[in-house]
Amino acid sequence: MIDLSAASSSPILLSPLDSRYREATAQLVNYLSEAALNRYRLHVEIEWIIYLANSGVLQGVEPLTNTDTTYLRDLVEHFGHEDIAELAGIEAETRHDVKAIEYYLKARMDVAGKENPESALPGLKEMAHIFCTSEDINNIAWALAIKEATNTAWLPEAKKLYEKLASLGGENADLPMLAHTHGQPATPTTVGKEIAVFAHRLHRQIARIEKTEYLAKFSGATGTFGAHEVSVPGANWPALSRGFVEHLGLTWNPLTTQIEPADWMADLFADIQHANRIAHNLATDMWTYISLDYFHQNLAAQGSTGSSTMPHKVNPIRFENAEANFEISSALFGELAQTLVTSRMQRDLTDSSTKRNIGVAFGHSLLALNNLIRGLSGVDPNPAKLRADLDNEWEVLGEPIQQAMRALGLAGVKGLADPYERLKELTRGRKVTGEDMRDFIRELGLPQDVEARLLALTPATYTGLATQLVDYLN
Repeated sequence: MIDLSAASSSPILLSPLDSRYREATAQLVNYLSEAALNRYRLHVEIEWIIYLANSGVLQGVEPLTNTDTTYLRDLVEHFGHEDIAELAGIEAETRHDVKAIEYYLKARMDVAGKENPESALPGLKEMAHIFCTSEDINNIAWALAIKEATNTAWLPEAKKLYEKLASLGGENADLPMLAHTHGQPATPTTVGKEIAVFAHRLHRQIARIEKTEYLAKFSGATGTFGAHEVSVPGANWPALSRGFVEHLGLTWNPLTTQIEPADWMADLFADIQHANRIAHNLATDMWTYISLDYFHQNLAAQGSTGSSTMPHKVNPIRFENAEANFEISSALFGELAQTLVTSRMQRDLTDSSTKRNIGVAFGHSLLALNNLIRGLSGVDPNPAKLRADLDNEWEVLGEPIQQAMRALGLAGVKGLADPYERLKELTRGRKVTGEDMRDFIRELGLPQDVEARLLALTPATYTGLATQLVDYLN
């Protein structure tokens, strides 16, 4: 048997996110891959040098020239495949990922002097990683990576789903549909209103995620500014730390151990997990509506092949794919939210391995969102089937009739006692026709206006305020 794990010019990938589903998740590589993490680390190290040099805190260190500042920032801007390979080689020797970044950066600062004899960077090499523990770099790098992945990749896709749902809700606001509670025929609704429920739920989660506070620390080996205070005792290190963190667009956390405790990550991941679960519920409902023939699948949109052996079938694969991937993503986000908030005393390294699955959790959610949007774009309501099911369930009018009887009885109208029991006797365990219902109404002796209102009622018109409720999405 050929060893598929053997090195080759085109390695065979293990994760489906990097092979079969690459197209839907590729953008996350820019934020949550190992290479992207190293680019963010380099960004933090460089911005710290620039910030500290410009602060005037270190004796003998002048603010960087525009040329040196641009040179350093260009290292991040042009960080590519050759740099990734070089870093891998350095890490193979250091056996420490952040230390490899430090050595890489120092080498580049030496190069700056060769390219520009007036550059101050070769003489400032010891500013690389000065006063930092690895976690000072890592926690900021992860915060920046997750923030950009959320805002640039995940939220836009979630908003596309919301917009699709809002559009479908509006288009079908007045299309009657038999509801089902506990799997049984129930008070009718409209297709648009039921879709709007999911849009409203998702919108709330999107709003919560948009308000996420991305925290970071920059305070040394155990969060005390110990080395800082001994080395440069006259500086206001908490203020400098806060200024640096906020300069990078994050929220400063003043009270930490060696690590930023990741409570904000737990909050964010729980919110995304909740959004996943809402969308998962939508996927399973749409699958069920398709099985009931309430929606037809657009063959061109869904793909021409359904079953490998049954030519008549078009499988609802987009909704099934979404369902599966939301489950995987939610499981991962749930585990991340639970485990990242715990670290033994001032630091242990379990989170380092755990965090490397953040991109996987985002990837499965992004893939699921993509499939759900595509699935919704490939279905259309089936008015004929919706109408037929409504016409076959006149029993659902037992509810409004008995409630009208209750209201009249409370108003003093005689002969309307035991309305629930009377409708139960009429409807439970048997099929009732429209004529059966109308005969029952006529025999009640109702006031003329109420009788006329109930006689005009059909399952298709008994949708309450469903149509108007869709307007609450606007």
